[in-house]
Amino acid sequence: MSYRTDTKALVLAVLKDGPKHGYAIGKAIRELSQDVLKLGEGQLYPILHELEERGWVEGNWEIQDGDPPRKVYAITESGLTELAERSKRWSAFSGAVASVLNASTLNAQVDAV
Repeated sequence: MSYRTDTKALVLAVLKDGPKHGYAIGKAIRELSQDVLKLGEGQLYPILHELEERGWVEGNWEIQDGDPPRKVYAITESGLTELAERSKRWSAFSGAVASVLNASTLNAQVDAV
């Protein structure tokens, strides 16, 4: 059995709260998931590049005093639309999994009686 994941939706969801650079995106995902979900640079930056290519995020270089420039990403209108669709699909998927797990647990409890 394989589990479906949607890391693109996670990145879009974090950017919905406002523009962030890569490290801040990864940190937000980790903190919001209470350290359950962790995206390393090798996962995060390819996702950001794909989201940018699809027009779902925009990246702009931010100049910093005394530090190298960093790219800050912001979600676009089409990114918000994509996030809504992905959220809808994820809710249907996770609801279906919960239904099976709950039914299985209920059946096991009934069988035990």
